[in-house]
Amino acid sequence: MTVHPDARKFLDIVAGAPPLDTQTVEQNRADLAEAVSLTGERQPVSSVEDIEIAGVPVRVYRPFEASSPAPAFLYFHGGGWTIGDLELADSTVRDISIAAEAIGISVDYRLAPENPFPAALDDALAVTTAVLKGESGLNIDVNHVGVAGDSAGGNLAAVVAQQLRGQEPRLAHQALVYPATDLSGLRTSSHSEFAEGHFLTARDLQYFYANYVGKADATDPRLSPALNADLTDLPPATVITAGCDPLRDEGESYARAMSEADNTVTSVRFTGQVHPFLFIGGVIEDANVARRLIGTQLRASFSNPAAKLSER
Repeated sequence: MTVHPDARKFLDIVAGAPPLDTQTVEQNRADLAEAVSLTGERQPVSSVEDIEIAGVPVRVYRPFEASSPAPAFLYFHGGGWTIGDLELADSTVRDISIAAEAIGISVDYRLAPENPFPAALDDALAVTTAVLKGESGLNIDVNHVGVAGDSAGGNLAAVVAQQLRGQEPRLAHQALVYPATDLSGLRTSSHSEFAEGHFLTARDLQYFYANYVGKADATDPRLSPALNADLTDLPPATVITAGCDPLRDEGESYARAMSEADNTVTSVRFTGQVHPFLFIGGVIEDANVARRLIGTQLRASFSNPAAKLSER
């Protein structure tokens, strides 16, 4: 598959970066922090506030001031549960918040290897549960709350959606961007085809999985949501994949499996894009398109959670 010209520009910028497993975690985090300049312009919103919800640090984005309860979404950043932070996700969450016309809550969950599974999931669940119960301290309409995330964050969003299904209030939507859905192995065609040369490598995935899984069983559905035998009764889903990404096939397979379990699913592949294009809004225009798409899908679910969104 041909790499998109914008994605090629990004690959040229990061060419020669050392394999993650040859550096310390601190070095890898510092290197990723340098990529903030590639994430695009930070669009103005009404307010940005760093607080804690359920004891977990979060950053709250309000696109407008409202006297009545507003819809909201929780965002879980990518980075293999090991790197990444609120700064890297900042422009992304701003854009989604504006498009969704909803409060954005970016979650600063604990990172591995210092805090392996289930620490990140525990934080994601704690914040989401507090928001749904009206215990966030924010003026949120608890009947219109969604979850979203990319890569490792997409994994967390998918697992949170599974863990909280059937509970009231229900999640209105889940937006999963090139989610890691099966941590038990690298067996798909896209894992092989894009194992090297497209930023995220098979070696990187093994590094991330080892850090996060630790001594746990990688087939646990709380680690590998695609291995859950029951995918019924999930929130409406938007699944976004990148055409030149080793995680492409497992994301699209999970979208199909959710659809076959009679869930409402919109699945969109950005042809020629690479992992982690959603963050690279300063170089890759499709990042900005994808952010608007996520916001639009969230807004549609908030307007009419029962509405059927078309499968693509």
